Amino acid sequence: MRNKLIETRKTGRRTRTSHAQVVDELGKAIVAGTYPVGSILPGDTELAQRFKVSRTVLRETMKTLAAKGMVVAKARVGTRVTEKNLWNMFDSEIIAWHFDSGVTEEFLLQLYDIRLAVEPFAAGLVAERANAEEIETLRGLAEEMAASDHTADSLALADLHFHLALAEASHNPFMRTLGSLIEAALVGMFRISTPPSENGFANIADTHMRIVDAIASGDSAAARRAMEVVILDGRDHVHESFATRGSPDPIEPLSPAISPK
Repeated sequence: MRNKLIETRKTGRRTRTSHAQVVDELGKAIVAGTYPVGSILPGDTELAQRFKVSRTVLRETMKTLAAKGMVVAKARVGTRVTEKNLWNMFDSEIIAWHFDSGVTEEFLLQLYDIRLAVEPFAAGLVAERANAEEIETLRGLAEEMAASDHTADSLALADLHFHLALAEASHNPFMRTLGSLIEAALVGMFRISTPPSENGFANIADTHMRIVDAIASGDSAAARRAMEVVILDGRDHVHESFATRGSPDPIEPLSPAISPK
C-alpha cells in the first residue's frame, strides 16, 4: 500500500483557490437545497458580487459543477440545478457536501449498500492475487485496530487504511476509486456511534483479522464472507445509532479527498 496522508477535521480544509472556494460554497448550497433541483442559479453579476471573483472564475466554477453532473447551462435561461440522479455520487466533494449539510441515515445506508456490492468481491480477488508482503501489510493494519487508546477518528482512520490497502491488493484499479465512499461510510459510522470502548467495536480487530486469515489461506469464498460480516456489522451500527439518538449533527469526512502522499 502506498503511504497515505489523511487530513483530519482538526487540521481543517486545505487552502483553496478562489475557484475552489466558490465551487465548495455553491456545491454545498445545492446539496443542502438552498438551490433546489430544477432551480436556476443566480446570474454572473450577482454571484461575482457575492463571492468577489471574476466572471472567468465563475465560468470555471460552472464547468466544474457541470462536470459533476450537478448543473446544466441553458442559453437564454441560465444555469439550472439538475436532478440528483445525474450527480456523480462517487465524487469525493459531493460526498463531503452531503456530510456538511447533515448526513442522513438513508445516505449512510446507501453507502453501505455500495460497499456490500463491491468489497466482498474485492476481498475474494485479494485472496487470489495478493503477495506475501501485501498480506503482511493487511495483517499489521488489522492488528493496529486492537489498540486500546483509539478515539472514534483514529479507529475510523485505522479501519480506512485497512480497506484502502485491501482495495489496492486486489490489483484492480477500479476498486481503488471507491476510497471516498469507503471513507464516508466509516467516518459516518464511527462518529454517530458512542466511543469505541463503549459500543461493541472492541472486536473490530478480530473481524478484520478473519478477512486476512482467509486471504492468507487463499480461500476466496471465506474472504468474501468475512468481509460481508464486517460491512453488515457497520451497517447495523448505523441503524442502531439513528434509532437511539435520532439525526446526528453534521459530520465531516476525515479528508476533503483521499490522495497518495
